[in-house]
Amino acid sequence: MAVTIDFSELEQLININSYTKNKTGVDTVARLYSQWMTQLGFEAQTHQRDEIGNHVHYRSVRATGPKVLLLGHFDTVFPPGTFEGFSEDKDWVYGPGTCDMKGGNFVILQSLRAVKEKLGYLANIDVLMVSDEESGSDDSKHLTAKIATEYDLCLVFEAAGPDNDVVIERKGIATYQIELTGKAAHAGNHYADGLNANLAAAHMLLSLTELTNLDLGTTVNVGKMKGGIGANTISPSAVMHVEARFTNNNEKDRVLTTIEQIANSPKIDGITTNLSGGLQRDVMQSSEKQNDWIRRLELLTNRRFKLEKRGGVSDANVVSGVGVPTLDGFGPFGDGDHTIHERAKKSSFVQRIKLVSTILMNFAGSKTYQESNVA
Repeated sequence: MAVTIDFSELEQLININSYTKNKTGVDTVARLYSQWMTQLGFEAQTHQRDEIGNHVHYRSVRATGPKVLLLGHFDTVFPPGTFEGFSEDKDWVYGPGTCDMKGGNFVILQSLRAVKEKLGYLANIDVLMVSDEESGSDDSKHLTAKIATEYDLCLVFEAAGPDNDVVIERKGIATYQIELTGKAAHAGNHYADGLNANLAAAHMLLSLTELTNLDLGTTVNVGKMKGGIGANTISPSAVMHVEARFTNNNEKDRVLTTIEQIANSPKIDGITTNLSGGLQRDVMQSSEKQNDWIRRLELLTNRRFKLEKRGGVSDANVVSGVGVPTLDGFGPFGDGDHTIHERAKKSSFVQRIKLVSTILMNFAGSKTYQESNVA
């Protein structure tokens, strides 16, 4: 299936600042994308939000056969005035979101157009675009998990690997804040009267770090600490910011349970603690259902997928966590994401659009679908 790439629509998306906290910008991107999707016959169901951009679920008509969800996000990481604008040269397109993940959203759009042009209709293929993925999907993950259960397969359009890899596993992630409260005292005159929150935090840091098991891919990192008043005062308070990542559910259970035990059991009597946070995104693990879909898609596309396991998280974790077979990395290959050097390779758009179009051709269902049967 020949694919010709015109990047002018991607340029329109890139030139709209859609920093997660810029609701106006994110919603502007959503409205533009919705125009294109409704032209293809999708029904756009908008989930309104007050503080962040709206999430939009695009639904096609229903026919016989399995249903697939294509998952992306509208938001990017750069506030207005920091890194903006689209540019291109012979081999690359540049700008915020070119690979993470307006480029992936563009692949979805162009692939759907190719299928519609070939078949004359679209069915059994839905799209969900959320607005807060870059800040952890704290709001959208609940909606994504609920919607995902309607589908037999989910394809996620984060950036591909350098060999157009398909992502089959991602680590889960949990984030915590531990607040420690002690008692201030003069470090010279009344040292023994104080309760040193900094010292208690130091003990916790060591215990938390010891939970790391690199052989199993488990890491626990105290990435930020703050505490105390000055060198001559026993510290009355401290705060720790902790992140844990894990590759399987056994490690998730071990680490999360032990973090809670450590946080609630300071090694200095009299210190009190408050633990907040928890699991942010579940583990994306391989499964037999996922393997079955990989074999099926390889037969459909007449190619072997190069498979990749990533340490970073995406909304693929959310969908996989509710038991839906999930494959990630269907966006274009790029690099420099989350930096001012972000770019995506033009040739990878061609490859990805061709691959995704071929896959989606086999989900469109029976040609005898009912136009009125919009789910």
